[in-house]
Amino acid sequence: MQLILHTGAHYTEQDRLIKSLMRNSAQLRERGVLIPPPGGYRKLMRDTLNAMHRAPAGPEAREVLLDVMLQDDTADRVILSDPNFFRTAGTAMRQGMLYPDAAARMGNMAELFPDDDLEIFLAIRNPAALLPVLHGVALDKSDTAFWGGRGPLDVKWSDTLNAIRQAAPRIPITVWCNEDMPLIWSEIIREMAGLEHHEKIAGGFDLLAAIMSKEGMQRFRAYIDSHPDMSEMQKRRVIAAFLDKFALEDEIEEELDMEGWTDALVEQMTDLYDEDVLTIQRIPGVTVVTP
Repeated sequence: MQLILHTGAHYTEQDRLIKSLMRNSAQLRERGVLIPPPGGYRKLMRDTLNAMHRAPAGPEAREVLLDVMLQDDTADRVILSDPNFFRTAGTAMRQGMLYPDAAARMGNMAELFPDDDLEIFLAIRNPAALLPVLHGVALDKSDTAFWGGRGPLDVKWSDTLNAIRQAAPRIPITVWCNEDMPLIWSEIIREMAGLEHHEKIAGGFDLLAAIMSKEGMQRFRAYIDSHPDMSEMQKRRVIAAFLDKFALEDEIEEELDMEGWTDALVEQMTDLYDEDVLTIQRIPGVTVVTP
């Protein structure tokens, strides 16, 4: 069985993405792709992974989990989504590392499903925008617990991804930047569902509708309908053009509220994030979806 694990990250439209995928449930079911309701398996999965920190899972654990997910259904490909796969937002940043428990968690997932094909799908986000949010919800906000002697310029997603690859080297990872999601939303849905690029889906513009004015969306849809033969790259250029004119500023602007941070530091962190994405593209087994 193929198990697609949408692992967040937190604050990257994770719930909107799974809802868009579920709009295609009937079509995908005919293809052997099942999207179980997240509320049905998330707690059991978390409890199982938490228990595996203390002792290995029993031989029946896989079947119990699949019974809960499938509910007497059958599937070749199952899509699971939980931003807490790598632990909660309150513990997402510890000792100056993003998701320090991710490697152990995915190693345990590989043990739970040794004969299945697991894939990780993960949105990453500029630490300059994400770290203030994670600090605000951190269970321990002390410098020792949160930063661990490191600074904001030391925080890199590539550290987390390299650790996952070392712990679970057979699990491929597909990554994209949260900042690019309006342009690649439909591609992410197709990749997670295992669909070809040309296949029609529902919900391909769900994110766009949330960050663009009503007038802009009406004009955009009219333009798309009048140009049915556009390629995906052409559509992305059109999306960028419409966002430039009709984006809702309140939906796309981010307030960075971190004590002691300057505009210069944020700019430096953003530059390092861009460089880190290039580093991630070179990690074996990792695919980066770009506009």
